[in-house]
Amino acid sequence: MTKRLRVGVVFGGKSGEHEISARSAASVIEAIDKKKYEVVPIAISRKGKWLGPGKAIPLLAQSARSLLSSRAASSLKDDVAILPDPTQVGLISFDANGPGTTEKLDVVFPVLHGPFGEDGTIQGLLEMANVPYVGGGVLASATGMDKVTMKALFLQAGLPLCRYTWFLRKHWQADRVGLTRKVSRELGWPCFVKPANLGSSVGISKATDKSSFQRAVDLAAEYDRKIIVEEAVEGREIECAVLGNDEPIASLPGEYVVHDKSAGFLDYTEKYASTGHVDFVVPAPVSKAATARIQRMAIRAFQAIDGAGLSRVDFFLGNDGRKLLVNEINTMPGLTEVSGYPKMWAASGLSYAAMLDRLIELALEKHADKSLNKTTLS
Repeated sequence: MTKRLRVGVVFGGKSGEHEISARSAASVIEAIDKKKYEVVPIAISRKGKWLGPGKAIPLLAQSARSLLSSRAASSLKDDVAILPDPTQVGLISFDANGPGTTEKLDVVFPVLHGPFGEDGTIQGLLEMANVPYVGGGVLASATGMDKVTMKALFLQAGLPLCRYTWFLRKHWQADRVGLTRKVSRELGWPCFVKPANLGSSVGISKATDKSSFQRAVDLAAEYDRKIIVEEAVEGREIECAVLGNDEPIASLPGEYVVHDKSAGFLDYTEKYASTGHVDFVVPAPVSKAATARIQRMAIRAFQAIDGAGLSRVDFFLGNDGRKLLVNEINTMPGLTEVSGYPKMWAASGLSYAAMLDRLIELALEKHADKSLNKTTLS
């Protein structure tokens, strides 16, 4: 029997998307082929503490806990860290007496969303420790997290975007009136105010006048020092999943159909709660020509940030079916039971388990490719 690969599934984290990360991790654990992989769950607390499997498993949904091996449940009950020695790939536990037991890992799946997980930070840690990992590298993760830098790269790649502006929290604190006038003049109302470095619609508001704009910026500034403001675009919200490294492929696109538009946009609650106000339809009801265009632009966006593994690219499609704008890219999209990324691949003929197989293959390929270019200074 072929030895199973040990996959460290890291979830939780310090960002506002902690809960979604835990749900995504549970979905990954439920779908992954247990004959091929041994899952080692690793949690990161809201305060940033790394927890070994013994402490991580109780934080998962029961449906995922019941599928984990007794070995996983009994191993590394203490706090853990990635081994700092790049000649050894794995975890090391810590207790009151200091460093203790080590556990080997073959690959890490950082199922982390938002800052301190999807922004290049953990990717840099794993690079330093010489650990193969799923998803984009440091550059792709960092630029994919920062909406301002992301949009600059999209513009350079010739991708069409909505009008936007941005400023720092310090600038807002110094000149609320001036920046409000600037946005009113350049973008007008309504517009959307967002933290530049966050996802899952956390901290996002729709501003319809000067007073609601100022409240929206105050909210966004609670989450990030950089705030981005975008014009409101009338149209449909389309998504497309991308999979691959140097030769990525794109899925059939999907569409969020909002039945109750009283909120004005697809917010955190509507995305992840079963309210019945929103459906994700895949394939999206668009023409073959529009589908091909969406797929081409999704791949171009992925390549613009030097993506790897997986990404979800979000679009606005005009009500006339012709105007297509790239909104943003997400380098570690939600993988929950209601998330669009696995649904788009399922509709494209790739099951959740097969998708995870491919992501792990891509992680190992990326790691092997990087190893060819490493130099040692003596």
